[in-house]
Amino acid sequence: MLHIRRLRVLRGPNIWAHFPVLELLLDLGEVKDRSSEEIPGFNDRLKSWLPSLIEHECSVGERGGFFQRLERGTYMAHILEHVTLELQTLAGTSVGYGRARETEQEGVYRVAIEYEEEALGCAAVETARLLLLAAIHDRPFAMADELTRLRDLCHEVRLGPSTHAIAVAAKARGIPVRRLGSENLLQLGWGRCQRRAWTAETDRTSAIAESIAQDKDLTRLLLAAAGVPVPVGRPVTSAEEAWRFAQELGVPVVVKPRYGNHGRGVTTQLSTPGQVEQAFAVARKEGSEVLCERFITGSDYRLLVVGERLVAAARREPAQVIGDGRSTIRQLVAEVNLDPRRSAGHATVLSLIELDETVHAILADQGLTTESVPTPGQRVLLRHNANLSTGGTATDVTDEVHPEVVARVVDAARVVGLDIAGVDVLAQDIGRPLEEQGGGIVEVNAGPGLRMHLEPSAGRPRPVGEAILDLLFSPGADGRIPVVAVTGVGGTTGVARLIARLLRARGDLVGLADAAGLHTGERTLSPHDST
Repeated sequence: MLHIRRLRVLRGPNIWAHFPVLELLLDLGEVKDRSSEEIPGFNDRLKSWLPSLIEHECSVGERGGFFQRLERGTYMAHILEHVTLELQTLAGTSVGYGRARETEQEGVYRVAIEYEEEALGCAAVETARLLLLAAIHDRPFAMADELTRLRDLCHEVRLGPSTHAIAVAAKARGIPVRRLGSENLLQLGWGRCQRRAWTAETDRTSAIAESIAQDKDLTRLLLAAAGVPVPVGRPVTSAEEAWRFAQELGVPVVVKPRYGNHGRGVTTQLSTPGQVEQAFAVARKEGSEVLCERFITGSDYRLLVVGERLVAAARREPAQVIGDGRSTIRQLVAEVNLDPRRSAGHATVLSLIELDETVHAILADQGLTTESVPTPGQRVLLRHNANLSTGGTATDVTDEVHPEVVARVVDAARVVGLDIAGVDVLAQDIGRPLEEQGGGIVEVNAGPGLRMHLEPSAGRPRPVGEAILDLLFSPGADGRIPVVAVTGVGGTTGVARLIARLLRARGDLVGLADAAGLHTGERTLSPHDST
């Protein structure tokens, strides 16, 4: 009963739609002649488990339309289609296209279901099948547990916010998008016209530039040589050396790993030997080499440079909680982490706040522990750095950036050699030149996260995905190559080969898929039937 004979993943335009769908060959088995209203309690059980199905208009064309179809009676192939769509939507990918069509074989249907994430779509199909079986046979079904499992899977396999923004921008321009493998690598376009992007890195991102950006000391030296304002600093080999250098510079100072990202191991505003010693130990855990720099007073800004132009800027605030007079700091953090925009890693626009060693040290400097109860309205700082990856938030300030600041961050990206760069700036006022206020650039990031610009905590979102597409593709380019499809009942291989030969004769590089295999030019890539 409800046996899936075949499941095909159609990843591009297909006979059903111009977007990806799953195509099932579904055998209804014993329920092939029974519609929903003929099974006692079936409709009530389905509605109780998935009440959100009321939003499905179905062919009725109005809210509740699918429920009307259930009451009038509809077959399991149609119901499986709607349930699979709803499970994917509840898990985190909003999809809505589905079709169920009878085949020549009685009780066997072809079902097409839209998907965004292949693994989630396939899992939702199986969950929908089990749910329908439970509803048919009046068995319990752990709906909450299944939704949690699907949501966790969605979180695991879906594109991150940055990569997703690029994919959405490409689709809006009519550029074909294909995910390569299970990571965040995208193929944009086809054949020789294709480009590739991984998060905010592209096939134009230099490996040398990326290596320079990873080395904070080398980056600082190169920027200083180009006249870009940076804090004074140098590598240190021990906490004692770091404190001696701090005394030469004048406190406060910053201690951080020479190599690293996401603010890991960075401790700022250090003014005592004990603070420097502890910060050195934290930084050393991230790598063998440690830097000590002068601390620049001011707000933390991230400026995004794409192709030598500033496309977005955000002021970042460090992770913090506000007391209510009743809750401990640990409880306040747990409450903040309930925000659905927060998750572990970078899959959502904000990250969870973790009570790690750095947080405990910062709380201790404030005379607090995680079990302290702040007074109502008391602001408790949990981090000195404002990275979103450590729980910070961001406010868009793109329109406030001074032209001289724009020039300096573009210089920084150019000096490092990055086509896309996230430039971290410390300044009292982003609306004034850095030189006149003692501000500076403290880091240049390759592959910067875009989420703070896509959905800032406050302010206007910026079209950063579109800016990256403009960098990769010239105006009007869609990344496509001409395709000739030959269909029919006979002679199609001969016609396809003739067309390919004519095109090659004028000097074109031609790909050919026929019964003899897959060919590019005169080379056979696969000897198997590729029709």
